[in-house]
Amino acid sequence: MKERIGITGLFSKSGTALLLLALSAACHTQVTDITQAELMRRINANQPGLILDVRTPEEYADGHIPGAINIPFDQLGSRHKEIAAHEGEGIVLYCRSGRRVQIAAGILETKGFSKLLHLAGDMGGWLLNGNLPINK
Repeated sequence: MKERIGITGLFSKSGTALLLLALSAACHTQVTDITQAELMRRINANQPGLILDVRTPEEYADGHIPGAINIPFDQLGSRHKEIAAHEGEGIVLYCRSGRRVQIAAGILETKGFSKLLHLAGDMGGWLLNGNLPINK
C-alpha cells in the first residue's frame, strides 16, 4: 500500500531532513575559536569582520555585542545571502552558550562559507566578563 503524504506531512518530513542535514554538517564543521580579547582588539581597530548573533530577536534586543547583526540560526538557510559579501573577512558567530553556533556553522558551511569563527564563551562569557561593551 502506498503511503500518502499530505502537505503538512511533507513540510514536517522536509523540515526534519533539513535539521538532520544541518546537524550532520555541524558535526563536521571546522570552526576556529576567537577569544573575547581578540574580538575586542578587532572591534577597537574597526576591523571586526562580520559579527553574527544567531540568537532570537528577543535575546538580541536584551543585549548584544557592538556591531553584531542578528540572524537567528533557524533562519540562516533562507537568509545566508544577506551576509555573503562578508565571507572573505571571516564571520564571528555567537549565541548564548555555543549550541546554536554549531548548528549555524553547519548551515553556513553547506552554503559555501568557510571562514567561520566562534566567540569563545559566547554571550554568556561576554556578560560574565563584566568589562565588555553591550549594546541594547
